[in-house]
Amino acid sequence: MAIHIISTQPFDDQRPGTSGLRKRVSVFQQPHYLENFVQSIFDAVQVPAGATLVVGGDGRFYNLEAIQTILKMAAANGIGRVLVGKNGILSTPAASCVIRKYKTFGGIILSASHNPGGPTGDFGIKFNSANGGPAPEKVTEEIFARSQEMTQYKIVDAPDVALDIVGEIELAGMTVEIIDAVSDYVDLMAKLFDFEAIRQLLASGFRLRFDAMHAVTGPYARAILVDCLGADPDAVMNADPLPDFGGGHPDPNLTYAHDLVEIMYGDDAPDFGAASDGDGDRNMILGKRFFVTPSDSLALIAANARLVPGYAQGIAGVARSMPTSAAVDRVAQELDIPCFETPTGWKFFGNLMDAGKVTLCGEESFGTGSDHVREKDGLWAVLFWLNILAIKRQPVETIVKRHWARFGRNVYSRHDYEELPSDAANGLIEHVRAQFASLPGRDFGRYTVKTCDDFSYTDPVDGSVSQKQGIRILFEDGSRIVFRLSGTGTAGATLRIYLESFEPDISKHDQDAQDALADLIAIAHQISELKQRTGRDQPTVIT
Repeated sequence: MAIHIISTQPFDDQRPGTSGLRKRVSVFQQPHYLENFVQSIFDAVQVPAGATLVVGGDGRFYNLEAIQTILKMAAANGIGRVLVGKNGILSTPAASCVIRKYKTFGGIILSASHNPGGPTGDFGIKFNSANGGPAPEKVTEEIFARSQEMTQYKIVDAPDVALDIVGEIELAGMTVEIIDAVSDYVDLMAKLFDFEAIRQLLASGFRLRFDAMHAVTGPYARAILVDCLGADPDAVMNADPLPDFGGGHPDPNLTYAHDLVEIMYGDDAPDFGAASDGDGDRNMILGKRFFVTPSDSLALIAANARLVPGYAQGIAGVARSMPTSAAVDRVAQELDIPCFETPTGWKFFGNLMDAGKVTLCGEESFGTGSDHVREKDGLWAVLFWLNILAIKRQPVETIVKRHWARFGRNVYSRHDYEELPSDAANGLIEHVRAQFASLPGRDFGRYTVKTCDDFSYTDPVDGSVSQKQGIRILFEDGSRIVFRLSGTGTAGATLRIYLESFEPDISKHDQDAQDALADLIAIAHQISELKQRTGRDQPTVIT
């Protein structure tokens, strides 16, 4: 089959964000747009001739068309073998699992994670390295630099590959192997967790509900929770992946997972509820009429890691993104293990895990994981919780409140202001940054500013430096406010304001987070001039 050299011109908007390139579907459908970026990956990472790659995605709209393009370009660029999930499906953690298990050169993952899908929704693409994790900043910058020089790309003229039957197919001298999208991941989970203890828990009358949000984790949840662990088939809801996620927003939080929230806060609530997102790397944990913040979930998993077979020997260390609460820091201090604070983006955890410095990692944006793969992993977190519950045999709320009684409560919330005009959002950040000299020592009611900065991170493994990763306003009592613009949206700008206060008094642990943080919320609005600069005084999402 002939290799075609197609002339093209650069697109100036192909710089990857915190997790790949994300744009509206219509942007990717432009002539040459997807092809330019794929060729930039092949050129920048210098894929050796004959190498093996993994390709798959979350099943959103344009997933299948993009895979066909990538396969034909891979063949034209001398790739020897590509492992593709059946029907083009691979959750992001499952893709990492496959890359690591079969020791491939890396993989191309197609997802816009928790962003909406469908013809008018979002699409995304990223390269994961041989360790299974997202390409580090150095590599993503090289991909972007190559995209700005693009004058041609290579593609073979060939029929589309059938992706619905497991087996091998030849494409222009390249082997395309269609693999079961679920089995390798299920095998890995069975090695980490005490499936028999969880089976006994579920057989005891314990009820759970998992919301796959019509996204990629539906087949994985059915295979594990129902087929392996014996949960009732109705325990997995919205389980069929749909290109538009059923018209929903596949972000597992209290706002967008409203079907699950209504069930878990209803009169006949199950004992345990959980949800995962578009590509399966995020999770939300709920007890009966009780929400577990992602920051508390990470801390509690760290504190109870030895209850789980895969972590029975203990954990080497923990890491959290800077905006994530310091709850896990307190656990690490008691366990006498290191705790690392990194910028937002799972790629920053990869070096730490590869170097053996940490075992568990987490982000407040509903991402939790460990060194079993190099991505955050939604179902892994759900199984970790079920394993803890199977051993402790206590309600979720009781487990969390006993954790607070032992370590204190880091009262925490994130306020998202989505689709702001970019100029207004950037202006707000610059306004806060301009106050760095005047804020220290200033009183805001009972709060006194201790210091403020623009978070910078030096990687302890490779020495790379990442600057301007979020503005921190730190108060004398340990409370803090963080301002950050998200790198995962595709329209306008998303401003995230993070609020945290430590409460050691057990008599105040039942207080609603928004009430406990009310003064800090008002201070954040005052310092940022939020209403004046954006016209908004109510967040789109509160978590």
